[in-house]
Amino acid sequence: MERVTPEQQGMDAGRLARIGAWMDRYVDARKYPGCSVLVARGGKEVYHHATGLRDIERNLPFERDTVARIYSMTKPVTSVAILMLAERGLFHLDAPVSEFIPAFRDMTCLLPGAVDIGQVKACATPTLHHLLTHTSGLSYPFNPGLLPAVMNDVDILFKPDQGSLEAMANKVADLPLAFEPGARWEYSVSIDILGRVVEVVSGKSLAEFFADEITGPLGMTETAFSVVPQGRDRFAALYTPLAGDAMALNSAQKGAETLRRVDDPQTSPFLEASMHSGGGGLTGTLDDYMKFTEMLRRGGELGARLLSPKTVDFMRRNHLRGDIASMGPASFAEQPMEGMGFGLGGSVVLEPGRTRVPSSVGDFSWGGMASTFFWTDPVLDLSVVFFTQLSPSSSYPARAELKALIHGAVVA
Repeated sequence: MERVTPEQQGMDAGRLARIGAWMDRYVDARKYPGCSVLVARGGKEVYHHATGLRDIERNLPFERDTVARIYSMTKPVTSVAILMLAERGLFHLDAPVSEFIPAFRDMTCLLPGAVDIGQVKACATPTLHHLLTHTSGLSYPFNPGLLPAVMNDVDILFKPDQGSLEAMANKVADLPLAFEPGARWEYSVSIDILGRVVEVVSGKSLAEFFADEITGPLGMTETAFSVVPQGRDRFAALYTPLAGDAMALNSAQKGAETLRRVDDPQTSPFLEASMHSGGGGLTGTLDDYMKFTEMLRRGGELGARLLSPKTVDFMRRNHLRGDIASMGPASFAEQPMEGMGFGLGGSVVLEPGRTRVPSSVGDFSWGGMASTFFWTDPVLDLSVVFFTQLSPSSSYPARAELKALIHGAVVA
């Protein structure tokens, strides 16, 4: 990506420099171990800053080429994979997931007010569209509710050392849904299930499909489910401010140490991942993910065409009947739900005023549990990627603050 002066792209260099000062404050206050940001406008780089440490215990700097766990920023990649296969006429989005994973036949969902996992009724099978939009009735173990509690008990989280995607998808199908498909919005493992659909339809493992069809063509040579061999000495540690499990949000308690290491980069399961989690398994670098972000901004093409502009436009539209807040969510979220819709694999700003975060209508974004974040802005022609390694991502309001900083630097 060509680097230009901010003024060439209608941005103020002095105002952009506020971002670095803001990041430095987060590191100095021991909120983040280290972090890095990349800002592009009109396909030209206008700002980058990195600060702090990727590994506090070993005193290693957080740099532009640091390899990080991107967790749920994997979801848009898997969603692109599904849309690529749909463009080939291999299925339509209203197809029930049971056409690809037979274990999802004869589904049940919890009765309203159920207090036991056995209190269920028969219901429809979720469609691919339900899965793409988190309206499937699936959930996550860190959400509140009966189904998440059972998922937590049986350890359904698609972690890198949890075996095959096929086996875990079948395990999910053994449980009832939290609600009838389409009734609500609830953040869930649904994109992991779609990762298995990609495998079934393509005849390749999800890792192979990504490498052959997405990361390879885009030149994302540092992005994979297992940390790439050449990136192992640049792999970051993961930290949490919580006293217990960094993802046990239902019982979260702040610890005395704001940066407690919970995954050592030298022994991490991400070094040799057995699970290809389409919902949260990828590791990679800031510049690699900017290539993916730029592909979306450019309408499906960056050196190679993955999707048509019409399909990307379809992906970035709101696919809910209102905003997320109107869909009765009961799940974890680190971003606004009022004024925010949901597309295919990411959120979509419907009304910036209602989100209470400086935005443009049509902003498409998503983040990861380790506080990584990206967005594209079709009005201001922006692409932004932010990396750090702190879980959970709801610890600090960094995403809203970063958007305000960047909007404050746009002067033309």
